Amino acid sequence: MIQMRFHMLLAAEFGTGQVLWSMLWFFLFFLWIMLIFNVIGDIFRSDDLSGWGKALWTIFIVFVPYLGVFVYLIARGSSMAQRQVNHVQAQQAAVQDYIRTTANGSGVGAADQLASLAELHTAGKLSDEEFAAAKTKVIKT
Repeated sequence: MIQMRFHMLLAAEFGTGQVLWSMLWFFLFFLWIMLIFNVIGDIFRSDDLSGWGKALWTIFIVFVPYLGVFVYLIARGSSMAQRQVNHVQAQQAAVQDYIRTTANGSGVGAADQLASLAELHTAGKLSDEEFAAAKTKVIKT
């Protein structure tokens, strides 16, 4: 009972300024954690670092976090954005390639197949009957 009154009294003395101050510190802590995750992600995403370089940067950041992150940002921070853009572009290209290959099973769309059939027909490699049969087959599938 006394302990409950103490907690209620303590909560009552926690003013608006202290709440804002606590929120500011929580925000800064959250910002710091996100910065560490971004730096470690950039270390492993980097193609120009060897495995030993990645290991050393990671150890430096884990054991001396403030100094490690700040030194990393000074030394390699200017190219972090470009590595992120390259990573996103590579992911987007992989997704587009996957969509293209799975959309029609064989990886070639109907329009591409019709264009190649038309080229073969114009070159004289397909007769009119073969071209018409192949064209109806492409259109039906």
